Amino acid sequence: MARKYFGTDGIRGRANAAVLTPELAMKVGQAAGCHFLRGDHKHRVIIGKDTRLSGYMMETAMVAGFTSVGMDVILTGPLPTPAIAMLTREMRADLGVMISASHNAFPDNGIKLFGPDGLKLSDEDEEAIEALIASKMPLATGGDIGRARRIEDSRGRYIHAVKGSIGQDARFDGLKVVIDCANGAAYQVAPTAIWELGAKIFAVGVEPNGTNINDNVGSTALDAVKAKVIEEQADIGLALDGDADRLIVVDEKGETVDGDQLMALIATELAAAGKLKGGGVVATVMSNLGLERYLEKLGLPLVRTAVGDRYVLEAMRAGGYNLGGEQSGHMILLDHATTGDGTIAALQVLAALVRSDKKASELLHLFDPVPQLLKNVVYADGDPLAHADVKAAIAEGERALDGRGRLVIRKSGTEPKIRVMAEGDDAGEVERVVDAICDAVTKAAA
Repeated sequence: MARKYFGTDGIRGRANAAVLTPELAMKVGQAAGCHFLRGDHKHRVIIGKDTRLSGYMMETAMVAGFTSVGMDVILTGPLPTPAIAMLTREMRADLGVMISASHNAFPDNGIKLFGPDGLKLSDEDEEAIEALIASKMPLATGGDIGRARRIEDSRGRYIHAVKGSIGQDARFDGLKVVIDCANGAAYQVAPTAIWELGAKIFAVGVEPNGTNINDNVGSTALDAVKAKVIEEQADIGLALDGDADRLIVVDEKGETVDGDQLMALIATELAAAGKLKGGGVVATVMSNLGLERYLEKLGLPLVRTAVGDRYVLEAMRAGGYNLGGEQSGHMILLDHATTGDGTIAALQVLAALVRSDKKASELLHLFDPVPQLLKNVVYADGDPLAHADVKAAIAEGERALDGRGRLVIRKSGTEPKIRVMAEGDDAGEVERVVDAICDAVTKAAA
């Protein structure tokens, strides 16, 4: 069944325009509430958000939706996406909601849903909720209408949980850490957690005003954290995105360390300690071939999935793995969290740095990435990938890279873009392949 609202990571779009309106948010609340009204206990939902101006509007609309079908609502205020997943499970809620558009600019917003187990909903659940949105839903009346309340200790609960992910004796004394919170959901909890473990903190992106989330800060705009690392002569820089479910690292020289290098480090650490479950690592088709080759030398297979941390998690659970992630910085450590958690991943990296007694530049660059190029082509409508000339260009690219690289073509799940990625040992050939396919897509989309 084709889905109208849900993409690869919930519902996302321009807030108060086109699809993502308060009316839709209320209907999603009603539909999700009805779908999870199971059993005769009093049902409850946890709602968190990032720091976008539109978060107030979306939160209020969703409260109206959930309470109107008989669900009680617990509001946390700004918290990372993984914190909402954790609290949903910890507080025995029937459903968790994160209002966020992740790394997108502030005019956008989104709705992510978690089941009572703290896991993102399955395709089947999302399809059932979409079907309910289009139907007439039964409303609660009288004393059956839900209540809403705000809890004040949610930040403390989350900080305690993430600190527990590295053991009681771990300390970061003497470490100079720059942390960029993207003026987003982790602006309070991430610096506090790392400071409590003894590090000296230099914070960037911790002054949200409703409109500056991800604005030249965070994991998709690294100039600010790089500059601060050099200015303060810090040991390491950490950059989160708007909802803090992804992490990108900067070493003491100001060089970028992406999710693939972080997976290599964490896999190496876990394997050495005998704690890597499943005998390998799960990543998406976008992860660099260099990571795959590095893990092969350790005797660890790399299992690839479609793009999206939900698909990484599905493969992890199916195969018994406890480590997975994405090049973009989503790190899932299933022993500690049910979804990507940038703060937990950051603590693993800092703990490894302390244990190694090495500089970040020595520790964090474990393999040489294969030349990789990703370009995006915007299209208005239709299906450019179905065009004969595009198919021919893709086939020619696959022939050129056969045995020497990989080609990945996909539609974005959140934007009207075709993403063209190629990698191989010959950088020139990779560029020629990508440019030829992008040109074909551009002409087909015209």
